[in-house]
Amino acid sequence: MTKLRSLAANSPGRRANWRALGLSKEDMEKPKIAVVNSSSELAICYAHLDGIAKIVKEEIRKAGGVPFEVRTAAPSDFITGANKAGSYILAGRDIIANDIEVQVEAAMLDGMICLTSCDKTPPGHLMAAARLNIPTILVIGGYQPAGEIDGEPVDVEDVWSGQVDERFGKTPKFPVADMAENAIMGPGVCAGMATANTMHSVVEALGMTLPGNAPVRANSPKMQDNARACARRIVEMVDEQLLPRDIMTEGAFRNAVATVLGVSGSINAIKHLQATAIEAESDIDIFAMWEEMSDVPVLSAVRPTGHVRIEQFEDAGGARAVLKRLLPHIDGNALTCTGKTLAENLAGYEIEGPDVIRPMDDPVGPGPAIAILKGSFATSAVVRLGIRDGSRPEEFSGPARVFESTAECMQAIEDGVVKQGDVVISRNQGLKGGPAMGGGASLVLFALDAAGLAKTTAFVTDGQLSGLCLKGLTVAEVAPEAATGGPIGKVRDGDIVRISVANRSIDIDVPAEELAAREGPGYRIPATGYLANFRQDVRGMETGGVLLPEKD
Repeated sequence: MTKLRSLAANSPGRRANWRALGLSKEDMEKPKIAVVNSSSELAICYAHLDGIAKIVKEEIRKAGGVPFEVRTAAPSDFITGANKAGSYILAGRDIIANDIEVQVEAAMLDGMICLTSCDKTPPGHLMAAARLNIPTILVIGGYQPAGEIDGEPVDVEDVWSGQVDERFGKTPKFPVADMAENAIMGPGVCAGMATANTMHSVVEALGMTLPGNAPVRANSPKMQDNARACARRIVEMVDEQLLPRDIMTEGAFRNAVATVLGVSGSINAIKHLQATAIEAESDIDIFAMWEEMSDVPVLSAVRPTGHVRIEQFEDAGGARAVLKRLLPHIDGNALTCTGKTLAENLAGYEIEGPDVIRPMDDPVGPGPAIAILKGSFATSAVVRLGIRDGSRPEEFSGPARVFESTAECMQAIEDGVVKQGDVVISRNQGLKGGPAMGGGASLVLFALDAAGLAKTTAFVTDGQLSGLCLKGLTVAEVAPEAATGGPIGKVRDGDIVRISVANRSIDIDVPAEELAAREGPGYRIPATGYLANFRQDVRGMETGGVLLPEKD
């Protein structure tokens, strides 16, 4: 610690405040640890975290540290996605990172332990760790228990798809009202390999939590033991000065990319990893890395990719088993929060469910499960392929059917305006046009499926998709987005759009000069307050949508 920092950290006014909080003279000399808690009574994803925070604080004290619990925003797609077309969802990720900076960096705390749960908290915590670069470890918040109807499992994915099915005259497997009553039976994130469990696995692959922590049943004895172990370890990390940028190296990011591909995880991991790399002041190009790792096959078919349930995946070894399978293909020398390398952590570990998490030479399906496309229609776009067994098209050419909003697109599908062979374009859902990539694109995809069009149309959007989405040929996160003058904002009904996974391409059959001369839609969802600030300052998808200022 520099002399100036030491003086600030131990100033009389600071000590007076902490003495009033009950700290002893001895406490003043102990490491000060932020316990970053996103507990919220708004969403079941976070409802259990106060209890976990209590466990963590007790263990930090036992280990010789002083814990300070601080709170952040707690965005949840199903709850805080209700207003402004879901605009607060991705924007909440950066609120979390900034919230942590304002409290932890400003207070000059020595380290932090983050209780990480729903989709945007893992990347928000990773981004803050990379930015602040103080010893940090993440506690995985766990997934919710799903319910049953007539002995058959029912989860929140069934509720979401079921409500769209009913609108389009398709009968869901159970009445939606019944599924809503039974889908979620306790706290934690969505069951399945959606964005939250994908990002939990990413956290372990990056080395930012202890081995064997992801995924985990929320509030289970195992999760509580994990939290205690992380609490003990963060005090040691402060003493060792093991920093996030020591851990989140290029090799660690490569391991994370391979893990997402190996479990056919959520495409949202791409932008979150890119944003984290930028916060770490790294020049890593996650989009390029994704293509470099494209030969990684699918090793486990967790829902929605296949029929493996998240409980089975955890019991088979979870992220640790996936990393063990991938070890010859990835960077075993990457340092982790244990102070050991990934290879050292995995030495002697035996995979518990070999049929659930398959070996590299006998995978569930060939790679890649997610691919990056480029061409005259986009500088980058993402397609989630899942198990490539021929059940979904990977080559498509057809006339564009263009819609300016989710509501307009949904109504057109319901009215039969969208036909087989169409390339359905749902635009104005990007970082600046939404703003912030709300959840509307996911509804369109479920609507196409309910209307029987998912496999006979292609769907293209500048918005993001829920990690639960895996239907048909869907190209999302098209950049540049419509609001910044991208081709997706200039495409017109009838223009031919060509998609080729084999060529990693997405093109529009319109001369470049004509396309450049066209006017964009000029449509944006109204925004005020923080959303207006976000729209103004957020950077493009090539950065993962960070709010950091451009470098000089």
